[in-house]
Order: sequence, then C-alpha cells, then structure tokens
Amino acid sequence: MNRRSAVQLTALAGTAGFAAKFFWRPGLQRRISGRSKVAILRCTDYLDCLPAVRDGLRLIDCFVRSKRILLKPNLVEYSPMAPINTNPFLIAAVADALFSAGAASVTVADGPGHIRDTEMLLDESGLAEHLRSINRVNFVDLNFDPIRRVAPAARTTSLDELWLPESILQADVVISMPKLKTHHWAGVTLSLKNLFGVVPGSVYGWPKNVLHWEGIDNSIVEIAATVPVHYVIADGIIGMEGNGPLHGPARHLGCLVFANDPIAADATCCRLMGIDPSKVKHLEMAAPLGNLHAPRIEQRGESLAVTRQHFALMPEFTGLRDQDAL
Repeated sequence: MNRRSAVQLTALAGTAGFAAKFFWRPGLQRRISGRSKVAILRCTDYLDCLPAVRDGLRLIDCFVRSKRILLKPNLVEYSPMAPINTNPFLIAAVADALFSAGAASVTVADGPGHIRDTEMLLDESGLAEHLRSINRVNFVDLNFDPIRRVAPAARTTSLDELWLPESILQADVVISMPKLKTHHWAGVTLSLKNLFGVVPGSVYGWPKNVLHWEGIDNSIVEIAATVPVHYVIADGIIGMEGNGPLHGPARHLGCLVFANDPIAADATCCRLMGIDPSKVKHLEMAAPLGNLHAPRIEQRGESLAVTRQHFALMPEFTGLRDQDAL
C-alpha cells in the first residue's frame, strides 16, 4: 500500500455503488468498564509542571511499570506567536515522570500533518533539545515509520484498511497528549482528533488528505476505534480558542487534564472550554467507546466549576456552547 493506491481507493469511494456498500455505523466495542477517572490539576507554569504531572498520573491510577510507553503529542507546525503544539516542557516532564514510575521505555512519536520536515519542527519548537536532556527518550516520525495493515474497527469510512506505524502497534501503553484547542472544521481538537497524527503522511498525504476526503468526523471515529489510547494528558495550561488549530488567539486556562479514557478526557476538556460535548459530532459518534456523560466520570482534582472558561468559537460552531454553564 502506498500513497498513490490510497488516493485511488479514495477516488473509488466517490462512486455511487462503492459508497452504498459502506458508511454504516455498527456497535463500537467499549474499552472501559465502570466509571472513567479524570483529574483536573491547576498548573500555570510549564517550567514547574512536573509535580502536577506526577500527581495527575497518580490520581488516574496510571500503571506503567515495565511497560513500553508511546507519547503522542500534538505537533502540527511551529509559530513563535501561537500555542499550536503540545508544550515541549510538558512532554519532557511527562517522560521524566513515567521513568520515575518504572516505565521500561518512553518514545515520543507523531506524524505532523502540515510539515514534512519533522526534524526542523522539533528544532524550531525546542522539543529536540528537551528530549536530548532525557537520554533514554527516542523520537519517531510516524509519517515514515514502518507500517502494517490493520482492519478498521468502526466502518465509519469507506476505507477497507488502515496502514498504521509499527511503533504505535508495538507499544504497551499509548498516551495521547493534545493541546486544548477549538477547531475550524471539527469544533474541537483534543485527544481523539490528535490521532490523525498516527496515520502516516507517506500513505495518506499531507495534511492527511485521504482522511479529510472521507470526512473529518468519520475519520476521527475510525482511528479512535482502531487505535487504543490508554491514557490522556491534555495541555490546558495555554490553549487556543476561535480559529484553531493554527490561527486562534491563546487562552490561558491554567490546568492539565489526566484521564484513563479518551472519551471522558475530551468530554471534560469540552466542558472546561464551555462546550457541550454531546453536541460535538465526532464525540457523540465515538461515545460508546468510553464515558461521555458526567455521571459516568469520576472527577478528581479541581472542580469544573472552578476551572471552566468560555472559549471563543467560530460562528459556525456557536451551537456547541454549553448553555447550562453560562
């Protein structure tokens, strides 16, 4: 499977006969039993985030001893004027905390959708320097990692197969590390949307064009159902509102969000931004994978009422606003 064949497959999806065969939504396999654990911890300074990271991992009962851990941050492109990417200080602090908790190995991995020169992005963002300070941490460019064919689990797209990086498939524990941002197409970009970065650009194009042609919400659910995310550590110290994920202004939320369920994590992040998660299309579609509704989430750390802010939304997404939180 190469990029050309993937594009040809997507072109076929435009025919009436091919489309009629797909685009159905079977029951998604639930990944968590009982209530989900989510912790919101105040943290206003990236330079001093390690204590909050350690507390957050403890509060969600994150078990990593002797495990091979893959951290999936949100790396898109670099601008000194906008908080686009998961902060490198936070990524380094998480790696440090995981080693202290007994992790066998920690790999930071992403396949940026906008920048083909990932090494340049790592250098410009400062992440390369931070990772060098922790000798045992490797970085893998998922855009060019060896790949393996996997059957899609959700069937929300017309794709017969997903080609996924070996680094993702071989990890014992995958931790999604999104930046809290609104999104001009998906409404929000959190731990589920962050998974666009696990599919290789060498197959799916830049910025993962095949997934966009299949429909962003459909593709988010397809990947989320196929790629297990065990924990979430969301960067809400400085988020982005309005015209995200690249051009919106910064919003200082001053917290980190930890969870053992990506659905519950994204639902909580939405509530922190003043958004009703049940109104976000891909979250509503993916809800059977975990716990979307507040009574099914065991809230730890700070309360939502104390930490919530109302992020600015693009005009077409004002309907996502949580009216009960106003």
